[in-house]
Amino acid sequence: MPHLRIENRVIPSGPTVLDEIANAAFFYGMMLGMTESVKDIRTYLPFADVKSNFLAAARDGIRAQMNWFNDSHLPVKKLVLEQLLPLAREGLQEAEIDADDIDRYLGVVEDRVTQRRTGARWALESLETMGDSGTLDQRLRCVVSSMVDQQKTGKPISQWELAQYCIEQDWRDSYQTVGQFMTQDLFTVRADDIVDFAASLMDWRKVRHVPVESDSGQLVGLVSHRALLRLFAQGRVGKEQKITVSEIMNREPVTVHPDTPTTEAIRMMREQRLACLPVTRGDKLVGIVTEHDLIIVASRLLETYLNEDS
Repeated sequence: MPHLRIENRVIPSGPTVLDEIANAAFFYGMMLGMTESVKDIRTYLPFADVKSNFLAAARDGIRAQMNWFNDSHLPVKKLVLEQLLPLAREGLQEAEIDADDIDRYLGVVEDRVTQRRTGARWALESLETMGDSGTLDQRLRCVVSSMVDQQKTGKPISQWELAQYCIEQDWRDSYQTVGQFMTQDLFTVRADDIVDFAASLMDWRKVRHVPVESDSGQLVGLVSHRALLRLFAQGRVGKEQKITVSEIMNREPVTVHPDTPTTEAIRMMREQRLACLPVTRGDKLVGIVTEHDLIIVASRLLETYLNEDS
């Protein structure tokens, strides 16, 4: 039977307990304050504006621009500091909440907005400062590690330092499955593309394998540099007819799933003499693992191992 489920997601919006309680105080204070000053919000704010605000907040967070009462438009910072925080304070005072608690929790929200530092912004800015250090999985582990450490200080998110790339960590857990270190930023070709395009793509990207995808993202083949060399050896290059990728691609490449253990992928590549493994989920291409990727993994783990003995 059709039903409507409404959830209040205010409380679990940390990343600290202090931030969570501050969010709750801010929300419930606004609701209490608005009950007295706004009887029917539909007369002040059309639903179309509410929907637009929701999408803007989801997309831009604290940097969003909001539609507000009387057809006004305000940035989140100005809206919160000049209108919503005073409204929340009035509501909490009417509920006879202790003044020190009001100052403490609304102060957390005020500092967060003033510095434009929410949990989401902290995580994104932390990743931005790390650049291309390590793999994405390693960078995310650094963010989580920093989050755990700074949560223990009891400081709100507005006072946190950005997470840094932590090279001293044991990275073995970051390479348990191929999905943790596979290349995901892929350049692919179509089966009806000409071979010249595939060769140019390999030269430009400095790779030796290019996956072949269908228009719907399905893996249909793999072009290797060896196939191109055979084409040259056969003297078929330079003739007037255009040779397509479909004529030289491997139509049944060996593939693995993102959850395939790294040791299993290494065994497959060694036993079957493979230089790369396309990674698929179902029949969709999601990544690729090459000999070069495994060399990088091995070098990092070897460096960690040698540093432990030094």
